[in-house]
Amino acid sequence: MNKAEYDAFLARCPSRQLLDRIADKWVTLALAALRSDCAGEPRPMRYSELARTLAGVSQKMLTQTLRALERDGLVTRTVVPTVPVTVTYELTALGLSLHDTVRGLKAWAETHMDDVLTNRASYDTVRSGAGDPPRS
Repeated sequence: MNKAEYDAFLARCPSRQLLDRIADKWVTLALAALRSDCAGEPRPMRYSELARTLAGVSQKMLTQTLRALERDGLVTRTVVPTVPVTVTYELTALGLSLHDTVRGLKAWAETHMDDVLTNRASYDTVRSGAGDPPRS
């Protein structure tokens, strides 16, 4: 397909696979975690630093996530032959083009979480009553 033919609303469009990848929780958080330094620039991070930043991610899941991001060209992996070996991950130009969007999505979720929790509680209260109201 050429670029003009991509339409994620179509079932066979390969951009759906990319959206599926980007929508993954660990992918989104890993891209956001490759965070900015004091000057506001994204910077390389060591594997262990990423693992600490992404609370709850397993070693296996982080490795799979980083490999997928590397395969898609969103991050580069650099191995420095030190003792022990130092491995860092850094956003590529393609990854940088997505970084602000992912950070914005993360910030939106954090900013609006209280609203979502309130709406969930209201919804659950209505639904737990005597039957659901009719849907239109």
